[in-house]
Amino acid sequence: METEIMDIGKVPHDLLEKIVFQKLKNFDEKVKVSPGIGEDCAILDIGDQFFVLSCDPITGTAKEIGRLAVYVSCNDIASCGVRPLGLLVTILLPPESTEDDLDKIMAEIAETATALNVSIIGGHTEVTDAVARIVINTTAVGISNKNNVISSSGAAPGDKIIMTKTAAPEGTAIIAFEKEEELKKEFGEAFVKKAQSMISQISVIEEGAAAGELGPEIIHSMHDITEGGLYGALWETAEASKTGIIVYEENIPITDETKKICEFYNLNPYRLIASGTMIMTTPNPELVLEKLKEKNIPAAVIGEIAANPLKRLIYKNEKQETETMSVLRAPKSDELYKVPRS
Repeated sequence: METEIMDIGKVPHDLLEKIVFQKLKNFDEKVKVSPGIGEDCAILDIGDQFFVLSCDPITGTAKEIGRLAVYVSCNDIASCGVRPLGLLVTILLPPESTEDDLDKIMAEIAETATALNVSIIGGHTEVTDAVARIVINTTAVGISNKNNVISSSGAAPGDKIIMTKTAAPEGTAIIAFEKEEELKKEFGEAFVKKAQSMISQISVIEEGAAAGELGPEIIHSMHDITEGGLYGALWETAEASKTGIIVYEENIPITDETKKICEFYNLNPYRLIASGTMIMTTPNPELVLEKLKEKNIPAAVIGEIAANPLKRLIYKNEKQETETMSVLRAPKSDELYKVPRS
């Protein structure tokens, strides 16, 4: 019997559970965190410390791909409250790629890694007809004190949800680069340049480090926002923690550039890829907001964790008016893939 063709983007969570995770077994007690919904990092016990690892590909864009490749894996390490130490990089180039293509990618990777104080510690580079466009996969590693590591699965009923920066900085920047000429005609050059500048906001290392300093007693859970956007990451946090969640849409910070680009392409900005934004759950939001403010990281409380895992709701505002309520559902294919290819 034929099975269904899968959509472009991350494999849906139900298929991950059924096809991927059920086949995986852990045989070593040193593995403290292994694959699961909402958990982007593996954590290994190496004695006095934890070794934290995460890998990610960049497939949704060819523009600024070297920068994005460094950011996304490093962000996963930061979401555990750990500073990334090194990065393994695999670059797959399609036929007809030039030396200049590789030179540009490596310049972006080296510049971004240097700015983040992350070492490139190995990898692989290849030209292959197995890909139609450039694909970069990165594996980031970090080492941490055992008492400071934060997971995605620690959210507790009553926790407030804090979101840093704004909705979908990565998706906004990617679309602004990919559709530059079209957007210039619609909104002007200054608008597009401002949207493209959001590429500089894609690291969450500083907010991750701030959370690590506060520790898991204050930051119960943390998750960086990637494919599936803000709503996808919130659902994953609730799923990993086996809790409910309530979100207030009016409390979510969003830029005018993101709003207008999403309206132009009929996208939901809260389901658009959003590296550069972190969500944290905490019983002490005032302390966390003050810590982030000290580091000049904007943040807002956008909701709270509920006890009932069946209660995953989005309201327009904190009045919790029933007519504005919708259900927070598992993420599907990211909104980025709805944007027509040039």
